[in-house]
Amino acid sequence: MVQEIRRESGSSHGVIARVARDLGVGAQSLSGWVSRADIDSGSRPGTSSADAQRITELTRENKELRRANDILKAASVFFATELDGRPRK
Repeated sequence: MVQEIRRESGSSHGVIARVARDLGVGAQSLSGWVSRADIDSGSRPGTSSADAQRITELTRENKELRRANDILKAASVFFATELDGRPRK
């Protein structure tokens, strides 16, 4: 609705407050939703919702892989010292 009114009137002054009042939502909430929609559509610079979700997934996967690598390194050190035959100190 906000984008439609902006296109029709050619002005964006007070549109969010008016639409928020009509819909019964907070103006700040609506402003955030409009900003997110503008970013997702590519009409405003920023990280899109899909990109943000993918970054979150990759960050989580990276953390899991680092943890697995640490476990494998510790296991290889353990088994290397066990197979070495030298007494432990």
